[in-house]
Amino acid sequence: MAADFFLPLLPKLFFAVASIVLLVTNMMRVRKGAAIAADKYKVESPEDFGGKEKGTTNNTVLSSSKRVFVLCLALRMANSLLVQTYFNPDEHWQALEVAHRLTFGYGHLTWEWKKGIRSYLHPMLFALLYKVLSVSHLDSPWVMMKAPRLLQSIFSAFGDLYFYKLCKVLFGDHIAQWALFAQLTNWFMLYCITRTLSNSLETVLTLVGLYYWPCIRMSDKIPLASRKWGLVAAALACAIRPTSAITWIYVGLLELLLTRERLKFIFLEVAPIGVVVLGFAFLLDRLMYGSWVLVPFNFLKFNFLSSGGDYYGTHKWHWYFTQGFPVMVFTFLPFSISGILLSKQWKLSGLVAWVLVFYSVLGHKEFRFVLPVLPITLMFSGYSLAMISGIDLSNGKQKRSVKNHSKRFSKIQLTVFFLLATNIPMAYYMSMVHQRGTEDVMNYLAKEALYGKVKSILFLTPCHATPYYSTLHHNLPMRFLDCSPSETNGTPDESDQFMMDPAGFASAFAKSWSLPSHIVLFDSQEKLLKDFLILHSFEERRRFFHAHFKVDQDLQASVVVYAFLTERLTSPSLTKQLT
Repeated sequence: MAADFFLPLLPKLFFAVASIVLLVTNMMRVRKGAAIAADKYKVESPEDFGGKEKGTTNNTVLSSSKRVFVLCLALRMANSLLVQTYFNPDEHWQALEVAHRLTFGYGHLTWEWKKGIRSYLHPMLFALLYKVLSVSHLDSPWVMMKAPRLLQSIFSAFGDLYFYKLCKVLFGDHIAQWALFAQLTNWFMLYCITRTLSNSLETVLTLVGLYYWPCIRMSDKIPLASRKWGLVAAALACAIRPTSAITWIYVGLLELLLTRERLKFIFLEVAPIGVVVLGFAFLLDRLMYGSWVLVPFNFLKFNFLSSGGDYYGTHKWHWYFTQGFPVMVFTFLPFSISGILLSKQWKLSGLVAWVLVFYSVLGHKEFRFVLPVLPITLMFSGYSLAMISGIDLSNGKQKRSVKNHSKRFSKIQLTVFFLLATNIPMAYYMSMVHQRGTEDVMNYLAKEALYGKVKSILFLTPCHATPYYSTLHHNLPMRFLDCSPSETNGTPDESDQFMMDPAGFASAFAKSWSLPSHIVLFDSQEKLLKDFLILHSFEERRRFFHAHFKVDQDLQASVVVYAFLTERLTSPSLTKQLT
């Protein structure tokens, strides 16, 4: 790992860590000889959407929310700039690539868009962003790379705010602060929440929606208008990701069980709001696809009814419980379990269990699928940390003994240090080191293309291994190895054929190719294609570090760019689209 890409990021990293330390210091500040009254930590039933507490004014509540939002926004924006690695192809190929095509007229649509499995609602957000950048002439390679994640960081900050507000109305301000600490320092949230995945926005909408649902806030004094906002958030989440219905079926059934006006809830709230929001999504898809497409039905049919998701790999049924989710929660796990048992908030813990069990039934499993319930789990960590810090909820008072207080203060200091020492380095490594080569190579090619040094590119890698036109931002001929599901079971796609015999596949492929000016491949395949590259007059141009250990394939330690020996190519074949 060269120091040249670490040093420029140290100020941003310092700012992020300093902000987190500031938050913790504020929470652990001790006022000498002050006794904390019980009613400071007990929350009355909210009288408005802001979750007004006893003894506070609306201005106080709004001021507190504003401070929390500003803190979260600053942290998430820094967070988004620090994320420089490749996590999941969908971040680019199912959001930014589609948005780039909508705005600039070129970009690749994967097979899902031809089958009507994806909705345009999510990519449209980034298409609007790209349009603003285009009109403002700000669409430089660096801005095109950073702006989408910065936009997502704004959404994420709103998610953090509603997470804090939900914790506050459930447990009080002190526990809400510790829960926010857990939310802002958990390594997987830092790694994933500012990425342009539909799961990230789904998580934000889930947090917003849960805040407005009476059955979650457990109060009869919440205005019914609150529930309508919760339904809007739920409908939007389902429109963006149909599998979000798993979460909202649980919440909806819980509300149906507890509400006194069931018919009004179903026919005057759920039905009209669902029709309006999902109807808007259907109309948008009708406009973009050019025909009526029922995206939720096609999505559920492919992933649930036909097990189409299994094409991309399967895991054991217990994977989420034994590996996936524990890795996401990481060192907060024991505190989350303790918080669940101490708080006895069975509705929320039941939601986490419901989602994990439901997703466990599916063969294809990924970390990001259960991202929406990770904040809920971290909320329970906040509860446990608040207990360690000295809040005794049995009588609502802090312990007054100086000796006891000193022990608790030392204990929470060690706990915070342990959590920071495990999560921050993990987030740093995963966000800035592991699998960064495929991002770096496209940033390099984008800059080279800006100066006319790239004419066409061939990716001899597993398909969707790098970003594409949304990062290159130049309408050049590019070609990657296809991996669309075959109509015939067992038929290997291009990507599989290449991985089985790189040299043989490349030789056969070269018989009908349009000669590219640049070839991108991993070092593990480079060793097998060395003779092929020399034979066709290619030389190594740049090499980028990628990973220290293997993930799905063999170890892909670096990404290599090969360029045709002639610097200025004039062959007419280079102007043709690679086929």
